[in-house]
Parts: sequence; structure tokens; C-alpha cells
Amino acid sequence: MSASREPAGSRSYGSGARILSLGIASTGLLTFAYFSIASHVLPGPAAKRIDLLWSIMFVIISVIYRPIEQLLSRTIAERRARGHARHELRVPMLIQGGFALGFLVGALVLHDELLRVFDHDQALYDVLVVGTLAYAASYFARGWLAGHQRFGLFGALVLMESSSRIAFAIAVAVGIASGQTAIALGIAAAPFVSLIVVPAAFARAGGEREGAAGRHLLEGPITVDEADAALAGPGTEGVQETAAHEQISLRRGGGFAVWVSGIMLSEQTLLNAAVLTVDATARDASLAGIVFNVLLIARAPLQLFQAIQTSLLPHLTGLEATAGHDAFARAIRVTVLAITAFAAAVGLGLLLAGPFVMRHVLFGQQYPYGRVGLALIGVGMGLHLISGALNQAALARDRARPAAACWALAAAAFVVWMVIPAISDEVLRTEIGYAGATGLLAITLALLYRRGTARLGQGAR
Repeated sequence: MSASREPAGSRSYGSGARILSLGIASTGLLTFAYFSIASHVLPGPAAKRIDLLWSIMFVIISVIYRPIEQLLSRTIAERRARGHARHELRVPMLIQGGFALGFLVGALVLHDELLRVFDHDQALYDVLVVGTLAYAASYFARGWLAGHQRFGLFGALVLMESSSRIAFAIAVAVGIASGQTAIALGIAAAPFVSLIVVPAAFARAGGEREGAAGRHLLEGPITVDEADAALAGPGTEGVQETAAHEQISLRRGGGFAVWVSGIMLSEQTLLNAAVLTVDATARDASLAGIVFNVLLIARAPLQLFQAIQTSLLPHLTGLEATAGHDAFARAIRVTVLAITAFAAAVGLGLLLAGPFVMRHVLFGQQYPYGRVGLALIGVGMGLHLISGALNQAALARDRARPAAACWALAAAAFVVWMVIPAISDEVLRTEIGYAGATGLLAITLALLYRRGTARLGQGAR
């Protein structure tokens, strides 16, 4: 019976990753187009404020909301694999609401400081507050969809979000609206519009329940547990009998969310700390922009890899819940090999043509990018992606706390490296530091993965 389930799960994972890749790739292109249009229709200072608004909001929502997306994805997938169809959402809602309330309090306390960041533009502050609060619901929906493996609707959600955002920029470009505020409103409206897909998701879930109930109507009365097993799908009866019915507690769910928040914060540190430290210490003010451009080599694939991560976590959680340790290891192995091949190709391309592409194709600055340094960023990007896969394995095994420690160690090492002027060239220091920090991260997460695999192997014997 498990053998029949495994290929189906693999197909679900593979097709889900492909669907999400298309959705998130389209989202990335539309987001790039949004900022490109803004830069053409707004004066330089106004366009920069739009960039700053999005950057601040993206860091905040990644740190405080993605943990609940991961929590929902993991817990729903685990319960579905164990034969349950009903999932308690109260605790995740409380945690998400607590994060949103904490942000609101912080934004109100720091009102004047944030206004100074936006050159005293109250409208941009309002967009930051309203948009960030709205993303609480959007990321909650993403977690629910991922846990139920509704990847088509997940892709539609993120695509709807980016499409609605760019509509505001287009409206300004064609003259329907005008000004910085009109374009900024797209950032606040996008998470609201994306929730259009939620009724369709619940309607589909309701249809499945009615279908399952109808199929069992002629078979006589059934228990709640039997109904759960029927709704969850075939092949879960054996697991159903041994699965505990406990719902996630506030303490356990809150702990998971806090540790994943630490992971998200550490990842943002790896991607942003160098820009901040170089901006604070470099004599040439333009070097911070060069460092930002260099790290875009890592940012773009990382954004696309979110599709793999989103579909990988519920897939691995289901395999772990049904004792599919061999299939679990195979999924990780295939993912890591694919990332390695991709990173090798990127690194080779950067070594051969990186400086030319950076100067003449992508950005246009005449900065003398070093091909070895760019190749190191490519290597670091690959190690970062591998770390992301190993991190999902740790979360699937409910090992968020030690995973967060691995991320914190790598982030701290990177910051220390950037502060200590061991290498006078700030850009080269960033390139070496990023590759070294992601290498440290990959090694520590690999050790955590091997330890967890060995422990499960001993338990099976």
C-alpha cells in the first residue's frame, strides 16, 4: 500500500513544484516590471522611496509571517498523511495575530522614525502599515494551501498579488492616475486582491467533504475517525489507527514559529548585512549599490526556489509521518543534486562572462567586477539553496530549534567577517564572506540532517 502511495506523492511534489515555479517566476517578472515602470514614471527620489518601502515590508513579512506559513504547511500535511481531514486553525491564527499586533505596536511606537525613513511622507507610512497587516492573511492562506497541496491555487494567489500590484503602476504610466502615492497603493492593495482565491479553495474543500460523505452514505454510519480517513485519501488506515489526535498547542506552535522567525531573520542577514556594513564603512558611497547588485545573483534564484521549498515541506512531512524514510532521503538527494548542477552551471557562467554581463547587460556601471569573486557568489548561492532544502528536512522532522541555531551561527559569522576588515576590498570581502557563511550553514545543516537520519534509523531497528 505504501508503494502505491509513494509515486503519487512524488508526482504531487513534482507537479506542485512545477506549477509553483511558473507562478513565482511570473510573479518575479511582474514585480521587476513594477519597479521598472516606477523608475521611469517617477523622479529618482520618489522611485527610491518606493524601492525602500518594498524592501522594508519584504523583510518584515518574511520574518514574522513566513513562520506561520511553514507551521501550517507542516502540521496540515502531517495530519493529512496520518489520516485526518480536519485541522485546528485557532492556534496558528492566534500566533499570526500576535505577530501582526506586535508589528502594529512597533510601527506606532516608531512612527516618527519611519516617517524620517520615507522623507516624512505619511502616505508611504500608511501603506507600510496597512500592507504589512494585510499580508498576515495572505501568508496564512499560503500555508493552508501548501499544507493541502493546492499548488495551483497557491500559484494563482501569488500571481494575482503581483498582477494587481503592477496594475497601479500601469495606471500611472498611461495617465489614469499620477504620482508616488498611486504607485505605492499597489503594494498595499496586492495582498487584499490575492485573497480572491481563498473562496475557491474552501469551495473545493467543501466539495471533497460532500463527495466523501456521499460515497459512505450507503455503507452505514461511520465514525469521525473513519470520515477523516476517507477524506484524507486512500492508504492511511494503518497510520490512522496509531496516530495521535492531538492538535498543535499554543506553546508548541509558538515555539516553532519563533524558531522559524529566527531562521528568516538570519537569512535576511546573509542577504542584507553586507549592504549595510559597506554603506556604513566604505569611503565610496556607490560601493553599497555594487554589493547589492552582486548579491542579486543569489537573490533571484532564492526567490524562485521558494516554489521548491513550499512544495518540498509538505511532501517531506508526509513521508516522515508515514515512515517513508527511504523516500524522504531520496527526495532530499534528488533536490540537492539538481541544485548542485544548477549552481555549477551558474558558477561557470559567472567565471567566464560574469564581469561583462554585470557591466554591460544588467546594470551598466563601469565597476571592475572580478570574475572569481562573482563565481564565489554563484557557489554561495548554490550552498544557500542546498541549505534551504536541508532546512525543510529539519522542519519536516520538527527540528526548527537546532536549524535556527545553524542559521544564527552562519549569520553571525558573516556579520563579524564583514565588520573585521580582513580584506580591504569591500566587494571581494562580501563575495568571500557570503560563500564562506553559506558553506558553514550547509555543513551544519547537513550534520543536523545526518544526525536525524541516524536517529530515525536506530528507532526503526
